[in-house]
Amino acid sequence: MPSLKEIKGRIASVNSTRKITSAMKMVASSKLHHAQVEIENMLPYENMLEHILKTFLASEADARNVFSKEREVKRVALIVFSSNSSLCGGFNTNVIKMMMQVIQEYAHLGKENIVVYPIGRKVAEKVARLGYKSAGDFNTLADKPNVGGCIDLAREIGKEFLDGNLDRVEMIYHHFKSAGSQILTRKTFLPIDIQSELEKDNERDLTTNIVTKKAQEYLKRNKKERETVKEDVKPLNDNFIVEPDMNTVLSKLIPKLAHLMLYTALLDSNASEHAARMVAMQTATDNADELLRELNLQYNKSRQQAITNELLDIVGGSVNN
Repeated sequence: MPSLKEIKGRIASVNSTRKITSAMKMVASSKLHHAQVEIENMLPYENMLEHILKTFLASEADARNVFSKEREVKRVALIVFSSNSSLCGGFNTNVIKMMMQVIQEYAHLGKENIVVYPIGRKVAEKVARLGYKSAGDFNTLADKPNVGGCIDLAREIGKEFLDGNLDRVEMIYHHFKSAGSQILTRKTFLPIDIQSELEKDNERDLTTNIVTKKAQEYLKRNKKERETVKEDVKPLNDNFIVEPDMNTVLSKLIPKLAHLMLYTALLDSNASEHAARMVAMQTATDNADELLRELNLQYNKSRQQAITNELLDIVGGSVNN
């Protein structure tokens, strides 16, 4: 059984740790608030632009170009979003696990034909350990998301795809659904995935509780109404009028969509990181509180036992005298 001094020292140690986790939880909560406002302001705009462009490409045969045509995959790139720091639960572990699954799917291409764009130190370290090719250092983007960095990255990837050095580009990141729910997402970046628009669900809708396509189909089959009331949205007209011409419109829209997809995924990942850290630190603080209760109980029992033993020694000594 530990001595009173050892128990007292452990109580002090747990108290110090609890102060740290509590402070980190409050910092993460503050950062989450700002990150959540940014993604909620950005997501509807990016969703609508993506919807307009993909609907346009799907309805206009003349609109198809090199960025929307499927080709044989010989060389693939993965844009993986993680964090630069730890103490955020399973946030980085889940991203790396999905990255490994995707790499296994493309293992037949060989290591030399798989390129990773690691946005975040954790995934960059994992890629270096595995020996896969890294496209550069993008750790600053993970700490401070900015549009300029995303534009440069989108331009670089687009040029590689246009030159034929890449045949497929995919993104892996966490989509921020709520403070307690972050959805691990795998999304095709290039070529433009028109098929996904035809089978679109509401996984990226922050106002709905329905997060999967299967759940939506289940509700339709059972004729149940959704809990969230939405305004009726009129479908887009398939008869597009293009001004000044098709090439000019696509040359503006496609690069804009590319960097907005990257920027939105970056904001999504950033908000998810802060949410995961806030939950992890709250759990750690709760565990510290429980441990402190047990240690205080143990300390009190040990102190009472020591007092009782001293009294027995005194009483036994006086009787013997």
